[in-house]
Amino acid sequence: MDIEAAGGAVTGGLIAKAVERPTGEAGEQTRLCSDCGEPVSGKFCSNCGQPTHVHRTLLHLVEEVLHGVMHFDARIWRTLPLLAFNPGRLTREWIQGKRTRYISPLAMFLFTVFVMFFIMSFGGGSVVNVNQRSLDERIVEARQTVAEAETLVAEAERSAQAGTPGSAATLDVYKNTLAGAQLRLQNLEAAKTSGPRPDGLAAGSWQAEIADAVHDDRVNVGVGDKKMQTKILHKLSNPDFALYKVQQTLYKFAFLLVPLSIPFVWLLFLWKRGFTWYDHGVFVLYSLTFMALLGLGLMAAGAISGAGQGWRAAVGGTLSTVLMLWVPVHMFAQLKGTYSLRIFSALWRTFALLIFCTIVLTLFILAIIMLGLGA
Repeated sequence: MDIEAAGGAVTGGLIAKAVERPTGEAGEQTRLCSDCGEPVSGKFCSNCGQPTHVHRTLLHLVEEVLHGVMHFDARIWRTLPLLAFNPGRLTREWIQGKRTRYISPLAMFLFTVFVMFFIMSFGGGSVVNVNQRSLDERIVEARQTVAEAETLVAEAERSAQAGTPGSAATLDVYKNTLAGAQLRLQNLEAAKTSGPRPDGLAAGSWQAEIADAVHDDRVNVGVGDKKMQTKILHKLSNPDFALYKVQQTLYKFAFLLVPLSIPFVWLLFLWKRGFTWYDHGVFVLYSLTFMALLGLGLMAAGAISGAGQGWRAAVGGTLSTVLMLWVPVHMFAQLKGTYSLRIFSALWRTFALLIFCTIVLTLFILAIIMLGLGA
């Protein structure tokens, strides 16, 4: 279990609790506010907002921690169903000021993201999943790649002999691909017969391949200045450490998805009046929260598929497919309901939003790599 991620989950819950305003639970009331001294007649002071009943027991302190980490009152049972099945209504009502019945988008986003990382670390999962195949499996795959590259080269040679325009350039590309595939196969076959590596990495593993590529100057870092490129290459020479740094950066900077996404949503309504940046921010926060919950669902589906074969694999695969197909459906429903769009207007904006999501994810991954490996 990753202690830092677990601590992040607790921190995220407490942050979310701090952002959320209480909805009205307090104990016995007093006649004067213990903070500002104003007369009070309800559960909260009308002058400063403090609850009229101030707890001073250790049990209540523990209760506040558990409440902040694991509970959002009854509002969560009103928010979650709408977030999943009617996100447009949820977003629209929050924007219109109907807020006491729902969890705020910022609090829910913080809490969900940190809980997602907490569950992944608790279950031994990884944000960056690396396929840990055996050396024999990697050799078989490399041989298949070489065979496919040889077929492409043979076809390109026939096209070049026939004088097909552009065939010569295509042939050069395929020859380079074949050379790279053959080199990888040779390295894997040599790793099978060689002894332990001096750096302690498993022969033929993905870590060893990356470390060898860095050592042989076969890795080209195309971002940042010379100093940053040197730092990235230095971390890549120890792939496990580089992966750890990327994961930790992903935990800490997941919130960057929000400012990266809002301008693209704004572009969808550039010529329409009546919508503010705040409206787009609420839309993005609720949407990202749902995607984080969807990620948890995909993790569960993967666990079901990996638990065995037969019906379990079928159920896990079907669940994964349904969840992935729910992404554009959810985007369409949220766009249509939030901004009161017609079907065609919501459809083309959904398509554009899917493209924008690809751009945002690319920018986010580049930012994470630069922050994690270049720092």
